[in-house]
This record gives sequence, C-alpha cells and structure tokens, in this order.
Amino acid sequence: MTSRPIGCHLSVANGYAAMARAAESIGGTCFQFFMTNPRGSRSKTISARDAAELRTWLGSNGPILCHAPYTLNPCSDKESVREFARSVMARDLSIMDEFFPDNLYNFHPGCHVGQGTSEALSMIVSLLDEVLPKVTSTDVLLETMSGKGTEVGSSFQELGEILRRVSNSARLGVCLDTCHIYSAGYDLKNAPTALLDEFDRLIGLDRLKALHVNDSLTPFASRKDRHAKLGEGSLGFEKLVEFLNDPRICRLPIYLETPNDLDGYAQEIRQLKAALI
Repeated sequence: MTSRPIGCHLSVANGYAAMARAAESIGGTCFQFFMTNPRGSRSKTISARDAAELRTWLGSNGPILCHAPYTLNPCSDKESVREFARSVMARDLSIMDEFFPDNLYNFHPGCHVGQGTSEALSMIVSLLDEVLPKVTSTDVLLETMSGKGTEVGSSFQELGEILRRVSNSARLGVCLDTCHIYSAGYDLKNAPTALLDEFDRLIGLDRLKALHVNDSLTPFASRKDRHAKLGEGSLGFEKLVEFLNDPRICRLPIYLETPNDLDGYAQEIRQLKAALI
C-alpha cells in the first residue's frame, strides 16, 4: 500500500480544521480547497484557532493545495479583469504564507479571448513577476489545461515558456491534470513514458509538484474539460495507475477532482492506495 499523499477536493464552508477531519474520515492524507469563492471574490474568514488545528494535522499529513477561483483570468483583454486576478492571487498567497506555510497554490493560466497566445503569455508573465517576489513559502503552480476555447496552458511549450520568462521563478511549478492533458492531445493512455519525457524536455520534471487525478468523460484530444470518476472514463483505472506508478512521479501528491461525494472519494482513495507503489 502506497504512502504517497492522496486526497480530494473539499469544501471550506465549515472551516479549515473541518476539512482536515473530513480528509481523515475518508482516508485522505492531503486535500485541495478553494480559499476564495470559485465563482466570485469572497474569502472564508480564518480564525487563529481554526488555522492552528489544521497546521497540527499538517504536521503528519499534507501538503494542502489551495485552488485559485475560476473567475481569475490573468490574460484577459480587460485590464480590470487582469487586476482582479492579480489582487485575488496576491491576497490568497499572503494568507497561505501567513497561516499555512510550505504548501501549494494552483491556478488556471487563463483565456486569451482573441488576443492570441503570444500576448496572453506576456500578460501571465507580467502578473507573476509582480506577485511572486512577495511569496515567502508557497509553491505557485500553473495547471495544465484541456485547450477548450481560447485557453492558454494546454501545451507543455506554453507552460515552459512562462516558467522560462518569469524573473523570480524559484517558487513556480506545474500541477498536471490527467484529464486535461489527455483531452489536450497528450496520450497518457498509450504513451505515458513519452509524455513524461516530453514534459521533462520542455518544462523539467523538477517543476512538477502536484497531480490532479481524474478520468476523462470525453475521448482523446477532444479539447474538453469533462472529469469522470476513476475507471468510468476514456482513460480507465489501469492506465491511470500505470502512469502514476512511473518512478519519476511516484511520490507526488494526488488530488482527486472526480464528480464524487465523500463516500465516492473514500472508495477511490482506497483503490489508489491499494494499486500505487
């Protein structure tokens, strides 16, 4: 049975310590959450006691991954939207550094909405150049995307360019989503080794810090973002396990984002623990 961190996305509605208790109740040793409303801008108030309880749990578990809200678009064609992304990210990261140091923060690179990828990459780099120098202990992760619409970050080339161009990139990394990359045209199912070879060549496996593990409701290269429960999609459980057991990534934390309730997550966590090295 694997000892690597495995958990799922949890709600912060009942507080931070409550998420730790929920994770423990389903066998999780890490978890992901939204600090800021995923469709808005309001954040859950943190009490010192609540944060301290979670930090105690983190002494033998973790890391936790804070997911930026979906409303962030660092490469919007509207300056007000880009400023919103900057301010929310800066606030989230300040809270993570203060209350939950040495953990992870994940965000979607955004959509260029017709401006083109080149302009979008410059905007993302500009935002990160402003935000990252103030970060003291949180690793900030770009998420691999499926490529729907005008999404940026569906190719390893694009993510690698951002990493190369950001001035202060020591705390910058990548969160790889299994559904997203398969939908974007990276054949995790039939060529997992080649996929990681390409990631290493274009980005560097030392930059890979976390994994979103999801099956894909849609076929290979569909460029859709449709998560499925493990073993109920076009990837299949066995192929996901084969990929996750690659020695180069077999210690990375796993965060499930499958369409599940707590009982469903508990079952998937048990399945993964039994199958992973």
